[in-house]
Amino acid sequence: MGTEPDAAANESGEDSGDSHSDGSDSRSRSSDSRSESGAHSDCGRSGDSRSSSGDPSDSDSSGSRGEAWAETIDAYERHLRHERDLSPNTVRAYVTDLIALAEHAELLGRHDPADLDLGVLRSWLANLQTRGKARTTLARRAAAARVFTRWLVRTGRASDDAGAMLASPKRHRALPPSLRATEVRALLDSTEAAAVDDGPVGQRDVAVLELLYATGIRVGELIALDIDDVDRERNLVRVFGKGRKERSVPFGAPAARALDSWIRSGRVKLATDRSGPALFLGARGGRVDPRTIRRMVHRRLAAVDGAPDLGPHGLRHTAATHLLEGGADLRSVQELLGHASLATTQIYTHVSGERLRKAYRLAHPRA
Repeated sequence: MGTEPDAAANESGEDSGDSHSDGSDSRSRSSDSRSESGAHSDCGRSGDSRSSSGDPSDSDSSGSRGEAWAETIDAYERHLRHERDLSPNTVRAYVTDLIALAEHAELLGRHDPADLDLGVLRSWLANLQTRGKARTTLARRAAAARVFTRWLVRTGRASDDAGAMLASPKRHRALPPSLRATEVRALLDSTEAAAVDDGPVGQRDVAVLELLYATGIRVGELIALDIDDVDRERNLVRVFGKGRKERSVPFGAPAARALDSWIRSGRVKLATDRSGPALFLGARGGRVDPRTIRRMVHRRLAAVDGAPDLGPHGLRHTAATHLLEGGADLRSVQELLGHASLATTQIYTHVSGERLRKAYRLAHPRA
């Protein structure tokens, strides 16, 4: 593992779409506080780590926690917010995991975090496994526990690191779905053709799709963009990704043309006093909501014959796959995507390899 919560997210899969998912660490002007509609319901939406079931391992109620656990988790939450500078969504996911751990530990008589040991941690994960939790969930919670116990030792709250020897279940990593180049071309062409009738929203959709495919950025990173983040002289976009890490990502001429059209003639028609510097706007003039982008991508792809039903993250997978198939080296793709670990990027080599093997079987006379 690397640094604390970031490492936990990386161990559990940066792009896996779990509770610590796509773009949740983009800078504070993201959809949590600035998007046009429904952002608060996104922030409050819960996954399996926030189940409403009566099982204590899934409860997010703090009422049954002892004082020692409550004070420690509150201190850890402040550490994640102010020292690690993580987004509210990511902090909430980690804290929810720890609340579940605390309640399980207290059932076993461990009323202080300093009393945690490897047996309690293993028991917690085993309890989750018997209730059918996915391996990705178990891996994420194990990672969160390891980061927490390391923090306990470093801050003098515990003498031994109970999670140092805690192993994560091996996760099955399914190959991410992606589009073929012909499908991408059909998606972009059909969206551009429809923009004539769709007005400024259609122009926005063209620019969004072009930029998502050209850069492979996350939807959370996309909606957080301001106009000044686009450098048209060098065709670069400045992105604040997970952990608010800044990177610059290049884009090509088609994306540049779509952005110019949107900024010069589309955005001005939707802009209001509440638009601020936001690059992409919703129909009512506020910063566009991530769910609006997701619905748009699904809808536009539905018009492409034979294309799989993908969301914005599918375009991210597609961009990475096509870069590698075109000869880009793995390290460059890692940097473009903002992956903390090269292992996360390596899954795209398997996608390309599968296609290569399929092409070989179809084309080689002795396959």
